[in-house]
Amino acid sequence: MNWTDESFWLLAAVAVDPHPAMIAPFALLLLSIAVMPFLNASWWHHHYPKVAVGFGAITVIYYLVVLKNGGRMLHVAHEYVSFLALIGSLFVVAGGIHIRVQGEAKPWVNCLFLLIGAVLANLIGTTGASMLLIRPWIRMNKYRITAFHVVFFIFIISNVGGCLTPIGDPPLFLGYLKGIPFWWTLQKCWPAWALTLALLIVIFYVLDRRNFLRAPREIRESETAHGVWKIDGLRNLGFLAIILGAVFIEHPVGLREILMIGAAVGSYLLTPRPIHEANDFNFHPIREVAWLFLGIFATMGPALDYLELHAGELGLDSALKFYWLTGALSGVLDNAPTYLTFLAAAMGRQQLSLNDAVQVKQFAEAHGLELLAISLAAVFFGAMTYIGNGPNFMVKSISEQAKVKTPDFFSYLWRFALPILIPVCGLVAALFLWRR
Repeated sequence: MNWTDESFWLLAAVAVDPHPAMIAPFALLLLSIAVMPFLNASWWHHHYPKVAVGFGAITVIYYLVVLKNGGRMLHVAHEYVSFLALIGSLFVVAGGIHIRVQGEAKPWVNCLFLLIGAVLANLIGTTGASMLLIRPWIRMNKYRITAFHVVFFIFIISNVGGCLTPIGDPPLFLGYLKGIPFWWTLQKCWPAWALTLALLIVIFYVLDRRNFLRAPREIRESETAHGVWKIDGLRNLGFLAIILGAVFIEHPVGLREILMIGAAVGSYLLTPRPIHEANDFNFHPIREVAWLFLGIFATMGPALDYLELHAGELGLDSALKFYWLTGALSGVLDNAPTYLTFLAAAMGRQQLSLNDAVQVKQFAEAHGLELLAISLAAVFFGAMTYIGNGPNFMVKSISEQAKVKTPDFFSYLWRFALPILIPVCGLVAALFLWRR
């Protein structure tokens, strides 16, 4: 038996029963990601790869030496490469497309921009859409941009928008890799997506209208950005098509990732340097994602396996409980591993394995309400804090580089996330997840 055999991957994916203490590296790594950038940003910036690798090494050694299950770690490595190939290739291709904007946008133009960005997030991912659109967003509002402009960009384009396809947000792509059918998210999530998006855009319009009316007359009476938009780097749409097509390739193992990486390399080499310079393109954001998720993938194995085998002890017996708990942790941790953690717990309650694609598909068909709750919570609540989803902090960093005042961690939470996002998410729960 070798690594190209399907039976090998099924065997390697079988959950083993780890000692509960081995969940600690996973928890400590997520806690470090959440806290260290605010306690000592300089130290974290220089040493986060060592932290991620260090915690990951503990778990890998445990599985190799104590559990003698190297195949499980090889399966995790394959999933990590698939995840990073998609995220990284979309990031590179988006960096080769530059949108030039002139003029000052009126509120309705901003709302249309957010709507288009939300739809686009499902095609190039929330990371790709955020990196592509945040600079035009800043430029088109440069004379009156405030904190809520950045916050609602994060709410809508960096998170909620990407709820319709596995490409849209990292948690959903991890679910797809595990066996959730590709079109399941579009079929099941679109009503909640449409409602949430509509409510957030309406709230944004009210706030932006007030902001617009306070602006000087010369700004209010200036032309909108209509007619002065220009897009450079359209050749990258071909590379984007290759990436999207590769998502559907399952066999032979590795072909999907090779095509994605090839498209990224082609895009980077063929994109003129002035486009990259105009986008301030560099590999730091994706490098950070790569290192941190290397540690996350390595350490989350014990948590997933333990939850799968002990789910009945957690008291999670309804879609609403899965929704709120998944959401709460997605907001303060990272939503991708949180999604997998609670999906493992939900499947474990049914004596099903998250690491068996056939059983994952069965779960999606038979227990769709619980899967819907976990999916919506992971994506929507990822906007609760800067650390809930990868693009959030990237958007904050780019905005600050552009001299835009952004709320700090706690102001973001108290001024925007709790009073705006939580009521909207509560309405979603009441309308779509409440079942007697």
